[in-house]
Amino acid sequence: MWLHARTLVSSIETVETSPVAIVFGAGLAVNNTPSDALMDRLTVASQLFDQGLVDRLLVSGDNRTQDYNEPDVMKQTLINDFGLPAEVIFTDYAGRRTYDTCRRAHELWGIDTAILVTQGYHLPRALWTCGAMGIEGTGVSATLQPYVKNLLFKTRELGAIYKAFIDLYILEPEFVGGEFIHDLDP
Repeated sequence: MWLHARTLVSSIETVETSPVAIVFGAGLAVNNTPSDALMDRLTVASQLFDQGLVDRLLVSGDNRTQDYNEPDVMKQTLINDFGLPAEVIFTDYAGRRTYDTCRRAHELWGIDTAILVTQGYHLPRALWTCGAMGIEGTGVSATLQPYVKNLLFKTRELGAIYKAFIDLYILEPEFVGGEFIHDLDP
């Protein structure tokens, strides 16, 4: 996993163009605004779009309850804070975890090639998981600052790697499915 992912991680200065970027959710703050990690992901996603490196963004996050709508907050932040046009931002409301985001991106959004936007500690697993789902990805790190919970994030990632292995190669769990939505990767 690590050797494969290392060859697919790029910086915003060296990444090649792609039809779409997948922006993974990273939680909301108590006031229903993006967490620091999520704001950094949105910052990098807006830079990718502004520099013409992607034409569309798929923002994927959790929306299990009426009071917690990560994808809508992500979209509104990209529109209101970064000035992106609404028509280039697509929302995936069932991206509860990396597995769901990658599987839905491929099966429901028709994505075969994408730039994955997340923090550096998460990129290897995101690339590995999306690759297993049929998405050829290049990762761009959104680690723009030190995070207060950085140790917690990295520790959690260790467990998530084992869970991803079990999901990908043993369980192949169900996901929140649906009908094919839109081909974001024509």
